[in-house]
Amino acid sequence: MLNKVMIIGHLGADPELRYTQSGSPVTTLRIATDESYTDKDGNRVERTEWHRVVVFQRAAENCNQYLRKGSLVYVEGKLSTRKWQDQNGQDRYTTEIRADRVQFLDRRNSGAPADGDGMGYAPRQAAPRPAQPSRQAPRNRAPQQQQDSYEDLGPAFPSEASTMDDIPF
Repeated sequence: MLNKVMIIGHLGADPELRYTQSGSPVTTLRIATDESYTDKDGNRVERTEWHRVVVFQRAAENCNQYLRKGSLVYVEGKLSTRKWQDQNGQDRYTTEIRADRVQFLDRRNSGAPADGDGMGYAPRQAAPRPAQPSRQAPRNRAPQQQQDSYEDLGPAFPSEASTMDDIPF
């Protein structure tokens, strides 16, 4: 069996970051994909499809930090349907994409802001993290600095890689 989704689209709103009860980050993205075609009368028809995408763990924090409404992204994942109840107790179903990979496709600006990541992305304001018991570092070791890093996973499609020009497809 295969459950695989790949989309490229623009965010219709800023990412929404929240945390599970165990403290794991979860970000929801609303992504629009569009297509256009010519109907039988020769008129150009444009159609937009909206997708709900859920991103987990470190990727969720990166999406919240670097993406904004209008950002262009490539998402790879799988379809997942979950059941929930509305205010009236009626069963409702939501189908969403559970992201395995999110790649930022916007062009990077040459002059990154001083508080950016050095790649043209300016961090967004992070959502407050729920209170959790503090974990103290051992006294004989210096606390490890946490670095926000953007993991470049390479081109979204093999044909975009300059070193792959000789692949016949």
